[in-house]
Amino acid sequence: MSDIKTIGVAGSGTMGAGIAIVAARAGFRTVVYDTRQDALDRSRKQTADFFAKSVQRGKLTEEQVATIMANLVGTTNLSDLAACDLVIDAVFEDLRVKHDLFGKLNEVCPAHTIFASNTSTLSITEIAGGSGRDDRFVGMHFCLPAQLMKLVEMSPGLNTSEETFSKAWAACEAMGQRPVKTKDNPGFILNYFLVPYNNDAIRLVEAGVAEPADIDRAIKEGLGYPMGPLELLDLIGLDTQLLLCEALYGVTHEPRAACPPLVKRMIAAGHLGRKSGRGFYTYQGNAMFGG
Repeated sequence: MSDIKTIGVAGSGTMGAGIAIVAARAGFRTVVYDTRQDALDRSRKQTADFFAKSVQRGKLTEEQVATIMANLVGTTNLSDLAACDLVIDAVFEDLRVKHDLFGKLNEVCPAHTIFASNTSTLSITEIAGGSGRDDRFVGMHFCLPAQLMKLVEMSPGLNTSEETFSKAWAACEAMGQRPVKTKDNPGFILNYFLVPYNNDAIRLVEAGVAEPADIDRAIKEGLGYPMGPLELLDLIGLDTQLLLCEALYGVTHEPRAACPPLVKRMIAAGHLGRKSGRGFYTYQGNAMFGG
């Protein structure tokens, strides 16, 4: 059993909102922090819409959803995370941003609070080094979309205590997730493969080999993947893919991890994926077109 009762999530973007849904759905008191109230409002609406569909599909009752939403609160005041036993960061893949966040959290959270990062490419040990409590720090990389995907990559830093890792592992299982243990290695398991793979798909588009829809169809039909790489990139966000590439390439210098020029052009044009209504596909509400 986990002795963690209240979970904080720093960042209310796509991943942060998904992690918050996972925690609140499992019965944890959940506090979501963001610097912007409009981001929190958007995240809460998306969360309410997600649970409304759960009710329609018979997975939850309206009473259960009401209880979950009552346990899920948003705040722009970082000190509200002081009540948390575990705080998970879901902010930009930038070491300086994460160091700044955890440095401030270290000042407001009690000694027993465990810090975790949802980073998918940065070193857990390096992030923990700026947290003020590297013995109580662990990597918890959720998969996108977190509210649907069960896998979590759990990575201890060099100074993470066994007690911390065990408590975080138990909390992960209590959230209904399926953790796997990885070393603190660039990309861990998933992004070691996924970032170069997604870049290869982008380069096929860049070279005019095939249209996005045909590439995705080939991958899904031929390899049995539930989602094509370009659909996935639109879900992740092209701006996020750029950060992932920069982080992974920066430590590995693997040529396939280097960001394709097309990504930067799409970002400059505002074609970020689902979040902007256009990426490799165009979107209207939940509907996807073209490619």
